[in-house]
Amino acid sequence: MRSLWLILGFSLSLLAGCAQQPPKDDSLYQDLGQRAGIQKIVEGMLLHIAQDDRIYKYFAKVDIVRVRDKLVERFCVEAGGPCTYTGDSLEEVHKGMKLSRSDFNALVENLIDAMNEQHIPVTTQNRFIARLAPQRGEVIEK
Repeated sequence: MRSLWLILGFSLSLLAGCAQQPPKDDSLYQDLGQRAGIQKIVEGMLLHIAQDDRIYKYFAKVDIVRVRDKLVERFCVEAGGPCTYTGDSLEEVHKGMKLSRSDFNALVENLIDAMNEQHIPVTTQNRFIARLAPQRGEVIEK
């Protein structure tokens, strides 16, 4: 099932080509539990990453509170919520990291695990991943 989601997400990213403007409809934001729900998802994802030998190294020496806060902002915006992203561009944040597709896939797996723990329905997860997928090109191999 997880690989099906990954294939769906990455297929959508190939079709989209570039990042989209956040949607005006906030139904996804509502379905994710608004800002509080998104924060729980992000915190769960970061806890999974902390135990993930594949990608932990990228997070080991960062200000994890700032990472959490900026991910909550970005996810909130992408879900159509009433938020403003105040962080740097994805390209700037990931500059010099040389993240591989496998690294990106690992992060998505951790995101899915966190959403499952919050009992987010699969259809909602797929809608959210589809919104995030176009950003893939902004972080891989930068």
